[in-house]
Amino acid sequence: MAWGYSKCLDPTGARHGIPTFPWKCAPDGYATYRQLRARGLRPGGQPVAAQVLRPRYRRGPLIAYLYRIDDAKPVRPMTPAKWAALAKANTARRTCPKCRGDAGYVIPASLGMCVPCAYPDEQCAA
Repeated sequence: MAWGYSKCLDPTGARHGIPTFPWKCAPDGYATYRQLRARGLRPGGQPVAAQVLRPRYRRGPLIAYLYRIDDAKPVRPMTPAKWAALAKANTARRTCPKCRGDAGYVIPASLGMCVPCAYPDEQCAA
């Protein structure tokens, strides 16, 4: 079944259960999670207020959930403990488990170790 824009417009929520709008046609007062984040806000536990659908013809529609901007809360500030935990996690992602050195970049999950340890025989010709 092909998805067209006519199936994406349901402002009352009779067909989809919540108000639904076509892609890029959401009314003022609604924002996606990323748009809230860009404004320094978070949903704050509120339920999804609406959705926008973008038709795709080989698969189902692409869905973006919308939240009310006036019900959003400010983003919680990072505490010193959270900053320390984030720094520790990033250091662990850069540390090679084989040579125990700081690679200076995030170790690729496909290799599981830094590039010099994964390919010891190949050297850069620079």
